[in-house]
Formats: sequence, C-alpha cells, structure tokens
Amino acid sequence: MDVAILSEFYTDFWWIPATVLAAALAIKVPTIIRFWADPMLRAVGGLLLLACAVFVFVAPSTIARVNRLTGVPNISAPWVYSLLTAFCGSCLLLIIAWRNGLSDRSAATRRATRWVVSVYSGVIVALWVLFALADAPVERLRDLDTYYATTPFMREEILLYLLAHTTAVLITSRLIWNWIRTDGLDAWLRWGLKFLGVGYAMNLLFDAAKLTAVVARWTGNDLDRLNTDVAPAMACASAVLIAVGFILPHAGQYLHERWRVRLAHRELRPLYALMRTAAGHGTRFVLRASPELRLTRRETFIRDTLLPLARGIDEDLRRRSYDAALALGHPPDRGRALAAAVAVLDAVEAGRTAPPGDGTGGSDTTELLREIGAVSRALRRPDDIRAVRTRANTPRDTVPVTE
Repeated sequence: MDVAILSEFYTDFWWIPATVLAAALAIKVPTIIRFWADPMLRAVGGLLLLACAVFVFVAPSTIARVNRLTGVPNISAPWVYSLLTAFCGSCLLLIIAWRNGLSDRSAATRRATRWVVSVYSGVIVALWVLFALADAPVERLRDLDTYYATTPFMREEILLYLLAHTTAVLITSRLIWNWIRTDGLDAWLRWGLKFLGVGYAMNLLFDAAKLTAVVARWTGNDLDRLNTDVAPAMACASAVLIAVGFILPHAGQYLHERWRVRLAHRELRPLYALMRTAAGHGTRFVLRASPELRLTRRETFIRDTLLPLARGIDEDLRRRSYDAALALGHPPDRGRALAAAVAVLDAVEAGRTAPPGDGTGGSDTTELLREIGAVSRALRRPDDIRAVRTRANTPRDTVPVTE
C-alpha cells in the first residue's frame, strides 16, 4: 500500500519542478524580450527552457507517450539523457561566461568553452550510439537505470550519462563556491549563487543515489529505492533551488529598484502636497502610468512649482533657520533641509513668487531644486519645523551660532 502511494506521488512529483522552472522562465521572458541584445539574459532563458524540458520529458507519463509515439520502447532514455547532458554543458558554459564576463576572450576561456562544447556534444552522440547497439525491449517508466544496469551497451550508456552529469556538477559547484568567496559581489548575486551552490550540491546527492543503486545491481544487491524514490526527490529539490538561484539576482535587483522608486515617490508626498497648495492643482492622474513615470511627473511638478517660489524666498530667514537648526542640535545636512523647508513654507504662506527671469530675491535655486527629497523629508516632522521657525524668529537668535 505504502509503495503504491509513494509511486503515485513521485509520478506526479516530476511536474512540481517543471512548473517552478516554467514560472521562472515566464518571469524572465519580459526582461529577455526587452533586452534581447543581452546574450547573458538569452542564455539564462535558454537554460531555464532546457531545464524545464528535462522535467517535462522525464515524467513517467511523458516517457510513455514518447515511446508510444515513436514505436520504440525506451527511446525516451537517450532523449532524456541527452537533454540532461545538454543542460549540464549549458550550465558550465553559462557559469564560465557569467563569472568571466562576456567580453573575456582570453585563451583560457576559449579553451574551456571549446572543451565543454566538444566533450558534451560527444557524450550526446555516444548516448544515441550506445542505445542503438543495446537490446532494451521492455519498457521501464521509472526504474530503467537499475533494470538495465547489467545489460550490455545500456550499462555503458547509463554510466556515461551519470559520469558526465557528476563531472559537470562538481566543476560547476567548485566555480560557484569559489565565486561566492570573492569580494565586491552584489548582495542579490551572492544570494543567487548560494542558492545555485546548494542546488548543485543536491544534484550530487542525486548522482550518488543513482550510482549507488546501479552499482548495487552490478553486485547482485537491490537498492532500487535509491533510484526510484530518493534520486527523484533530490532532482526536484535541486531544480527548484537552481531556478531560484538564476532568477534571484535579476528579480531581486528589479524589485529593489521598483521599491526604491516607490519609496522616492512616497518621500516626495509632503512637498508635493505643499506645491499643490501653492499652485492650486496637482499632476493629472494616469491609471496605467508606471512607477518611474509617476515619480518623474511628481518631481517635474514640484520643481516647476518650486522655481518661482524659490526666487521669492527670504534668504535672511533661511540663514536664521539654518543657525536655529544647528543650535537645536541638528546636523548640518538636516539643518539645511529644515531651513529650506521653513523658507519654502514662509514663501507659500506669504504668496511670494517671482516670474521667470525676474531675478528678485537673489536666491540660488540650484541647491534647493536638487535637494527636494531632503526638504520633503523635513516637512514630515512638523514639530521640528515649528521649533526651528520659532527660534529663527526670536530676536536673540539672529546672531549666528558658532561651534
């Protein structure tokens, strides 16, 4: 009863990593299309597609359909082995290019690339030749590796793909963990590499389980559960971790940038509200505007409205407010932002504006327009604004504070 339930579970279990990999590929597709000229993105997309194909074709239901469609029992074996071998070679090539950079055309990089392409292409050819020479008439959907472990030519084929897979995993793991230990890595890239490292370590467990079960058959023992139960679980867990590892650096940086844009948009809200009061209107709402466009439009509106106000700013009040902020214990950067906020509030309340080119007030607007984020943050603290304003308007504080 337990064996039947476990068998049914693993029959469906193969679709879990296939679904995760397909989702990862779907997440990457918009970026790949937008930056199609980037060969690294295309390579990652191709790798995810190849990995997804491996898990689609390794599912027992797909194996049965392919065998039935071609009329050749177990032809799915060399097909799946070839996909897995191609995936391993692609991983090696991607890690080499990713780490060294696409502009690296050194002799060592070219030699490594040629070695990977030639060796793994040769392995794929050998897999099909060995299958053509073998006699494997009984269809096996889940235990082919152990069922044919002692069959001439099938034995060599099974051993060949496992050794090719193990070699690729060992080399890729070493490259990844050496890379992780280097300095200056982006945090998202480092986490992505860690997921890749753990994923490839799980692949080593997959290889160990498979090889142990096969060797057990050679010695007359039965450890088939390692092949049918343990190895699939390791492969599925590995695929999920590898998918996360490849998409995390790109997805993480994208989400971080989107969060930065939204935070900047929210940060400008107090100054935007004040400029709406001064202008009597705000920016037109656009339902489908991107966060970047909304931020740009808000910044533009603030600067366009602030410019005539800035020309009418009372510079004496601004200087007194800066001295008052320092006297109240605020650091210089914070003091400048508070002083600017007090001066802008005073100009809005007094309705002092100067037309473009008027030159009144003698105010240098460049710094004020550049530091709208700091001024807006200062407006979020009305208690500090009131304290600075009160102190700046107190006669005894007209003398600048000295340190």
